[in-house]
Amino acid sequence: MSATAVHSLWTTAATAADPIGKIDAPKIEYGQLSPTLIIIGAAIIGILIEAFVPRRSRYYVQMFLSVVALVAAFAAVVALAAGGYGTTKAGIAAMGAIAVDGPALFLQGTILLAALVGLFTFAERRLDPQAHGNRVDSFAAQAAAVPGSESEQKAVKAGFTTTEVIPLLLFAVAGMLIFPAANDLLTLFVALEVFSLPLYLLCALARRKRLMSQEAAVKYFLLGAFASAFTLFGIALLYGYAGSMSYGTIASVVDGTVQNVTPALADTMGNDALLLVGSALIVMGLLFKVGAVPFHMWTPDVYQGAPTPVTGFMAAATKVAAFGALLRILYVVLPGLRWDWRPVMWAVAIVTMLAGAIVAITQTDIKRLLAYSSIAHAGFILAGVIATTPEGISSVLFYLAAYSFVTIGAFAVVTLVRDAGGEATHLSKWAGLGRRSPLVAAVFAVFLLAFAGIPLTSGFSGKFAVFKAAAEGGAAPLVVIGVISSAIAAFFYIRVIVLMFFSEPRPEGPTVAVPSPLTMTAIGVGVAVTVVLGVAPQYFLDLAGQAGVFVR
Repeated sequence: MSATAVHSLWTTAATAADPIGKIDAPKIEYGQLSPTLIIIGAAIIGILIEAFVPRRSRYYVQMFLSVVALVAAFAAVVALAAGGYGTTKAGIAAMGAIAVDGPALFLQGTILLAALVGLFTFAERRLDPQAHGNRVDSFAAQAAAVPGSESEQKAVKAGFTTTEVIPLLLFAVAGMLIFPAANDLLTLFVALEVFSLPLYLLCALARRKRLMSQEAAVKYFLLGAFASAFTLFGIALLYGYAGSMSYGTIASVVDGTVQNVTPALADTMGNDALLLVGSALIVMGLLFKVGAVPFHMWTPDVYQGAPTPVTGFMAAATKVAAFGALLRILYVVLPGLRWDWRPVMWAVAIVTMLAGAIVAITQTDIKRLLAYSSIAHAGFILAGVIATTPEGISSVLFYLAAYSFVTIGAFAVVTLVRDAGGEATHLSKWAGLGRRSPLVAAVFAVFLLAFAGIPLTSGFSGKFAVFKAAAEGGAAPLVVIGVISSAIAAFFYIRVIVLMFFSEPRPEGPTVAVPSPLTMTAIGVGVAVTVVLGVAPQYFLDLAGQAGVFVR
């Protein structure tokens, strides 16, 4: 039999078996997805730059590309919000995979601005003394070289820099943009992996203390892999329960409003074990990403070991993306389970606030102290999540925006205080910093006061909004515990300020490096946001309020 005859038989059989005929092409709303597409496009071009652009020019080309991409993506977010996609035109794009609504656009804008400020700290090349006549940044000269080996020494001598960190940052940002906007569980998981994998790599690339940096990356990778596995298993169970990956469909099955119930779906709908265990596993994976107790064990080690610019970016942007996804899961997918998840979240929030604040008192390393501080802040933000009111959503959005810039600014200041071994992160080295470098100490004090939630800083406005929403949502006891935790936390922030301004500087103490305009910009933006959101927060609270409605 000839090949054509076989082919015609096969196509006839296929047509007979498949009465539908052709497969419909996917319908993608490119305009609504433009912020993410711009970043992914720039990241891919960034990889091509690594392959084709001469080594000495890569840094400048990568920086120009990524700044343009982040600014263009932010402009696209603003254009979508101005076009009503955050309010009246909010809807589901990409065949049900991604939501374009107020919370998604607000969080995407926050992530893009945080990434832009974080990028400036990545690009800083004036803090370390020049190596063999070449300016160096915070990242390993050659990531693949064994620490201390001959090949590493040759790479340093040749003046190599790891410019791949910039496309890695863009890939992480792309995943973070999709994560809080995902509208089905599979998209959520893909976005989780897209932003986690670049971060695992970035954590391992410190120029100084490379072994500690690699240890941090391995811990983060292993624990992150466990969390991803739990999330994936939870997704499988929820799919088994509802027969769908779509948030809207799962929500309608949970609250019993689903149309056309098949016998198979009727069987699984009756099985609440699938629903409860699946939801718990997914929420657990998200709580790992926000650093809530008891899923916080990675945070102090990774924050301490990773290059400080990466720590600042990760502490800010990951929290924003993960809390956005957590809000969407709890408010869009599981509102019918509110009575089940609220008591659990109460417990998690209380333990997180208290553990973060109390353990931070014992820390002697500034980066570990900020890590436990970020754990306590995760607890404060969870108080807003528990409110289950529109004010709860908007207060969380506002807190995330305020917190992210303070965090990047604080870690940018940490990069400036240096001794012969690189950054001087031990608290004893910071004694008397206020006399040696009053401006740097004063700026760091502003950030610490914002973390503590002192009035006239963004931290106070954020905490007030979150606690007010929680109290109105019937969680007044939680607010009392939150205020007590804030008081405990204020103790160790004030202790650092006292250490800087009221201790004698040591003669062999660290020096404060003079940064380039890049790091100055990052710190300046942090201070500006801290003061503006503290003194005049109302406009931004209103903005978060308008953006606080999820599309269902």
